[in-house]
Amino acid sequence: MSSHVPIKSHWMPQLVALAFLTLAAACAAPADDAASNAAAGSSDASTAQPVEADHFVPSTPDNVTWGWFPIDKEPVLRVQSGETVRVNTLTSAGATQDENPVDFLTGLGIPREEIHQDVLDFWASRDGRPRDVGGGHLITGPIHVEGAEPGDVLAIEILSVETRANWGINSTGARSGVFSTSYPGFREGDPALDIPPESGRHVIHTGMADGVEVAFLADDIHVPLEPFMGVMAVAPEDPVMGQPGVTAPGVQGSTPPGAFGGNLDVKHLKTGTTLYLPVFHPGGLFYVGDPHGAQGDGEVSGTAIEQSLTGTFRLSVHKDRSIEAPMAENDEHYILMGIDIDLDRATRHAVRAVVDFLVEEKGLTPAKALSLASIAVDFRINEVVDITQVVSGFIPKSVFLR
Repeated sequence: MSSHVPIKSHWMPQLVALAFLTLAAACAAPADDAASNAAAGSSDASTAQPVEADHFVPSTPDNVTWGWFPIDKEPVLRVQSGETVRVNTLTSAGATQDENPVDFLTGLGIPREEIHQDVLDFWASRDGRPRDVGGGHLITGPIHVEGAEPGDVLAIEILSVETRANWGINSTGARSGVFSTSYPGFREGDPALDIPPESGRHVIHTGMADGVEVAFLADDIHVPLEPFMGVMAVAPEDPVMGQPGVTAPGVQGSTPPGAFGGNLDVKHLKTGTTLYLPVFHPGGLFYVGDPHGAQGDGEVSGTAIEQSLTGTFRLSVHKDRSIEAPMAENDEHYILMGIDIDLDRATRHAVRAVVDFLVEEKGLTPAKALSLASIAVDFRINEVVDITQVVSGFIPKSVFLR
């Protein structure tokens, strides 16, 4: 399945003013959220101030899906267009393995008091959940947005993303990520990395250093945290056998991203950015998960810092616009995405999406749009390890004088 973003009608959304987000430090998280953090001993895991929201969705077992995007699941919440929602998400690290999570995580050196209760609750709920299809992500949702209908656009304004824990896990292996034998670029005889099997799971602690929240990869290596949700999606159009990630009728696995969004792993979809997704079902049915504390473009080992996060979003329906695949914007850039199994074709789709945008929204000819794409637009490989691969064109807003 390939997808690009032809612009089918007027499309130049502007970010809604976020002045109300300057809140006093006394603006506490909802009680359920605060209790969850306190139980985990991680109330100080992030210095980001909690953002006030109209609703709160905890990551309880009933609210979390494992590895797929149901199109007929009863919504965990219904909101009006323009309302805000604060959502807890869970990393799968520690919550999905066969071993009891307390034994598993304490065995990795994580103190018992730093293990969230919802990790334990989800692990206890695994029996009966289908595991012969889908991916490995834990995804909170869906959230029904009143008025959203097929053909509309759902805007997801990312108001805040905060760490819920002061640890995460990154996994590596001799044959993981781009070195996997199933990776599209693999050739018979390609050597594996010299990585012993027992060294491939890395617990990475996070905290403050010189006023900045960082990951302590080593005593002398501090990686600044830029938390974001690897998965943001609407319920996909009816999944068809043979499409990427569809191995059972009607079941869209969470591994490959697509027109519905999903496992985009675009690290730039962080606080202050708005993601736009096409709507395929009434209510849109918004899902969010696969939380990451930090990730490089590419996610080349197959994982980021897999770390439980809380996100606050404003969900708005746009009926005067139409798109066919994800796109985004922040204060500095319009972000047009190309998605395909083949990285070259994903790049081609991203370039085509940029050209279409510049023609439709900025009035350029296709020739002049391609020229601008070549001299001013950065095309970034966002992820290359999830069956379908994502390339995004970053159009700088600063080049447009009006």
